[in-house]
Amino acid sequence: MATKRASPVKSVPTLKKVAARSIGIDPEVRRKLVAAEAYYLAERRGFTSGSELEDWVAAEAMVDSKLQQLQVA
Repeated sequence: MATKRASPVKSVPTLKKVAARSIGIDPEVRRKLVAAEAYYLAERRGFTSGSELEDWVAAEAMVDSKLQQLQVA
């Protein structure tokens, strides 16, 4: 019988968490900002289905860009 071995990697941070840390914002706050921005993008296109992922990705880029601008200023 094979024994289960523990993974040598304890926790691998996700790209979103790494990005949030590099920007200096709590990941949960960033997620809420992205969700709000994605909502507004969906609203602008009339809430038609099929573009949810594109809205989210665009919202992430917008939020990260705005946060980086604030950091530089």
